Amino acid sequence: MRFGSCVLVAAALVASAAPAAGQNFDTVQIRTQPLTRGVYMLQGAGGNIGLAVGDDAVFVVDDQFAPLTPKILAAIAAITPRPVRFVLNTHWHFDHTGGNENLGKAGALVVAHENVRQRMAVGQFIEAVNRREPAANPGALPVVTFTEGVTFHLNGDSVVVRHVPPAHTDGDAIVFFTSANVIHMGDLFVSAGLPLIDLSSGGSIHGFIGAAETALGMANAETRIIPGHGPLANRARLQAYHEMLMDLRTRIGAEIAAGKTVEQLLAANLTAPYQREWPGGHERFVRLLHQELSRR
Repeated sequence: MRFGSCVLVAAALVASAAPAAGQNFDTVQIRTQPLTRGVYMLQGAGGNIGLAVGDDAVFVVDDQFAPLTPKILAAIAAITPRPVRFVLNTHWHFDHTGGNENLGKAGALVVAHENVRQRMAVGQFIEAVNRREPAANPGALPVVTFTEGVTFHLNGDSVVVRHVPPAHTDGDAIVFFTSANVIHMGDLFVSAGLPLIDLSSGGSIHGFIGAAETALGMANAETRIIPGHGPLANRARLQAYHEMLMDLRTRIGAEIAAGKTVEQLLAANLTAPYQREWPGGHERFVRLLHQELSRR
């Protein structure tokens, strides 16, 4: 399996951090990838979307940016005439929740972890990308929230949503379509780059590693895994991601314990062994990991 060129990965990662007001959404196309019967991955700008359709409901995981809602709905309409009934947010970030208000007005019920609603309800500052996000409009807030998890029984499947300890943020959720054998991990997993640890939203490298272990425990060799950004992946790719994070936490942690500064870590290029297979976000990852592991 190939996981995309450096240019495509870098573009996806930059798009996920760019202010929506500065983007030209007119040229964005929504690409639909069938995964198994009734389950799809949609890609456009922002986080990857999971889609499940069937006799009971249209179920959407994440909804990118508000200006893309018409294009996203058109892509769904090409598959089914049914309206979107549920939207599940994997976390609070703007490139995964931007369509909440539009879809809510169209009749969808928005569901997320309680911390997602709490963070969206007030202004936030994402230090890692130097972005200040204003409080969301009331209509964009999740209507139903959960603490540990929730299960949807629809379309002949059980959709298990599980909150994990703080990783990308403090409101992350893994979504497992059990019968379809598809997992959506949100930004807990970036399939072709190093992840963003949003420390200002409660994130932690330890949570990233734990979340990967949780998903690996759900998956088998046939599981399709939708990452927050990047191409569709599988269990082997997630296993490699987990091993990489474990290795970098150990090696960078040892350098920090030895008193190395972040600039010395960057000069040492400790992430170089992963540059080819995981080309995005290396400097940012090292800076954030140094910041987190240096805390006393």
